[in-house]
Amino acid sequence: MENIKQKNSFLQLVSRVWKNYSIVVVFFVILIICGIAAPRFLRPNNLLNILRNTSIVGIIGLGMTFVIIAGGIDLSSGPVLATSGAALIALQKMVTESGDPAMPLIVPILVCLAISTGIGFANGIIITKAKLPPFIVTLAVGIIARSVVMYFCRGATIMGNKIPEFTNIGNGSIFRIPIPFIMAIVLALILHVTLTRSKFGTYVFAVGGNEKAAKYSGIKVDRIKIATYMIVGFCTGLAAVIEMSRMAAVAATSSGMQYEFEAITAVIIGGTSLNGGKGRLIGTIVGFIILGIVKNMMIMLNISPYLAGAVKGAVILFAVLIQRREK
Repeated sequence: MENIKQKNSFLQLVSRVWKNYSIVVVFFVILIICGIAAPRFLRPNNLLNILRNTSIVGIIGLGMTFVIIAGGIDLSSGPVLATSGAALIALQKMVTESGDPAMPLIVPILVCLAISTGIGFANGIIITKAKLPPFIVTLAVGIIARSVVMYFCRGATIMGNKIPEFTNIGNGSIFRIPIPFIMAIVLALILHVTLTRSKFGTYVFAVGGNEKAAKYSGIKVDRIKIATYMIVGFCTGLAAVIEMSRMAAVAATSSGMQYEFEAITAVIIGGTSLNGGKGRLIGTIVGFIILGIVKNMMIMLNISPYLAGAVKGAVILFAVLIQRREK
């Protein structure tokens, strides 16, 4: 009888772990499979490169998690990254007659963050005050942002100053750990505390779970929604700083291309519901790393780039289906 109770307790523990952390289990399964399929995949340098390359989309995904939990969506992140990044490069490349930077590096960075956060604020205002669908509003704003940056750059690539203080942001490491990934983890910790240990985080879940009930409870629903769009805007600006610093350049047509969809994919893989009211930042972190692993393995296995979408879609579908999260 006692053995049966112990067995039931163990099964309940396994079930609870699977329901709450299935994405982590999926991550390690994928890691093992990739290690077997391509032994060089597990080399430290390769794994560190994956972390560096996925951090940009991952940072956007962290902000996107807030928006999706609150019941929204943001399709403007990629173009906004290019727009704010273009402003950063334009200011960063300015020099004095002696060839020195015309302003401290922090100024272009702050301008970049201000522009992206401001666009996020605009998204939130239009969605809440005009009562328009987030899908339509952010899609339109993204189209406008991409058009503006292409006009500003004349459709070309603008080069900035390749000074170490700037390029080290995206290319540097601390104790071999890529700086972009460190920035992503620090941001994730801050946002995790905000989401799980503050009234604001509780309100975000409440708005996404049942907007009408939240409104009747006295929650300022519009303010919460606007704040979530500002958060993803800020995260997009931070991602823009990293993206621009890697090559000290912005490409009007390709910078940030499809990043919003990759960020949304990472959030969904991480277990956040598109219906709102449910999600975890740890899931988003694992989600964007999984995306990076898939891309890396496709290169190692010499899979045709034309099949990239098919392979990625299959892995995403598999990961989501086997999570079996409670509704």
